[in-house]
Amino acid sequence: MAKNVTSASRASQLLLLLLLAVGIRLSQQASIGESASESFYMAGVVEFRHANGNDVHANLADNLAGYLELINSPNASAVDIIVFPEMTLNSLSTASFVPSSDAEVTPCLDDPFASYYEPFLVEISCAARNVRSYIVININEKQLCSDTPEDTRPCASNGHNIFNTNVVFDRNGTVVSRYRKVHLYGEPRNSTFVPESVSFDTDFDVTFGHFICFDILFYAPAHELRLTQGIRDFVFPTMWFSQLPFLTAVQVQLGWSYANDVNLLAAGSSHTEYGSTGTGIFNGRKGTITSVMKLDEGERRIYVAQVPKYPSSAATSHRRVSTQRQKQRRGQSLEQRVLARSSSGFKMKRDENLELYESVWLQQERNVTQDVCHGGLCCHFELEWSPVQAGGSPESAFGYRVGAFDGWRNEQDVDNNYVRNCGIFACSGPNIEDCGLLLNATESNRNFSRLLIEANYPKSHEFLLTPNSVRDNLLPLEPSQFVWSVQEEEKSHLLSVRFALAEGESLSNLLTFAIYGNYYDDICTYGIDSPEKDIQCGYKPADDGAADLRFGGNWFYMLTVVLFIVSLSN
Repeated sequence: MAKNVTSASRASQLLLLLLLAVGIRLSQQASIGESASESFYMAGVVEFRHANGNDVHANLADNLAGYLELINSPNASAVDIIVFPEMTLNSLSTASFVPSSDAEVTPCLDDPFASYYEPFLVEISCAARNVRSYIVININEKQLCSDTPEDTRPCASNGHNIFNTNVVFDRNGTVVSRYRKVHLYGEPRNSTFVPESVSFDTDFDVTFGHFICFDILFYAPAHELRLTQGIRDFVFPTMWFSQLPFLTAVQVQLGWSYANDVNLLAAGSSHTEYGSTGTGIFNGRKGTITSVMKLDEGERRIYVAQVPKYPSSAATSHRRVSTQRQKQRRGQSLEQRVLARSSSGFKMKRDENLELYESVWLQQERNVTQDVCHGGLCCHFELEWSPVQAGGSPESAFGYRVGAFDGWRNEQDVDNNYVRNCGIFACSGPNIEDCGLLLNATESNRNFSRLLIEANYPKSHEFLLTPNSVRDNLLPLEPSQFVWSVQEEEKSHLLSVRFALAEGESLSNLLTFAIYGNYYDDICTYGIDSPEKDIQCGYKPADDGAADLRFGGNWFYMLTVVLFIVSLSN
């Protein structure tokens, strides 16, 4: 009996030790996030239709109530980080001061009566504390011009600069990061005197970079954070104005995530009448985890997903890294921009540079091989298709063009970038003006079984090559549906790029299939200037073998002379 008691006592002790160990482990997990693990974290991205009435204070109250409802919703109960979209909370007239992350301010505790910060900022801080989640919002921020005496640009009469700003709260409601948009898109706001690149650390062992909307098309800060800091996770608030054929929202988001092989948490404004929608979570080369393009009406909804963590790398987090690149930016109202309306009421922008492309209208041949060149870029296309058995319209004028473009992508009064594009894009008729519209691709009566684009792209100091595709639902092809390769050509400073429909795949609702080559400012691109400039940029002369022959010939000549002299001396 005593032996049994002793055994039971030991068993109880072991059970107690086990429970204590589990308790310690659970406590440690809670300290790094209740839902995060070593292999993944939980993220929520919000598609949000903001109030748009005449009363800005009523709009703010409505938007804030919508934010708080989503933050406290059951769907958000397990998330580690929530990302809200661009410009869907407050207005210019309700701009708030925002503390620097270095100040470690918790508005909920440090300014509970909102005597300095706007009440909505305090409430979001308190909400982050209550739900114990990181929360990313985007707001109109004000800052005293006197706070940056080094900025000698004219100041507004009220003494404030106004920024388009991301604000990040941690689980305690503390402001741990602030980023001000660099590349403004027709916005009556300020840019910082020195553009910022900003990232922040989390307690679930993930470092996030962040940028806003139009920033994604430029090297700094978006691509720069990936290359210089090795960051693999990004938050991306946006109010995107989708543009065909190459720049609809999720189309761009997936392409950027895939090309950089990073996690991208994109939160989109949801106003179809403005052409704004596009929200998703993307896992690099593995593609979309969740995404949405709302073409009928806007919504207020949080999309939650488990996000795989990338293996630890040499990435280092810097709260702020500044670059010296500075450009003049001017505003342009949304009403000045050309929009094309679809039959569903969704407004779609059109790439007005399409008229500058060198392009070829495809006739009715079912097997097409075509080369198209523009500037220094030559694109090779191969297409095979068969008629759709049902639902197609043989008389439809719907068709496709293949095109190439090597030049600046110009939009009035905004920052421009240099692109080298090879693309297949849908058109409602044979003229180039019929292309870049939101169409019902089933009218084409074509089912593609083969799509292939090949081209040689020059190396550059700053550039990004992305697979670019979109279907008539405005969602792109997933990585399992295509083949993408970039191979360096030996001794040429050229990259051989191949983008193809995966074998066994077929596609009948295609709008765009393209290689999108973003060269940003086209600085130090090989072959666009003199050989001397290429050498200054760090490129070795392309070796055609003649140098080796000349080098070998010189040695042979010198050896012959030496042998001749030796023979004479003997």
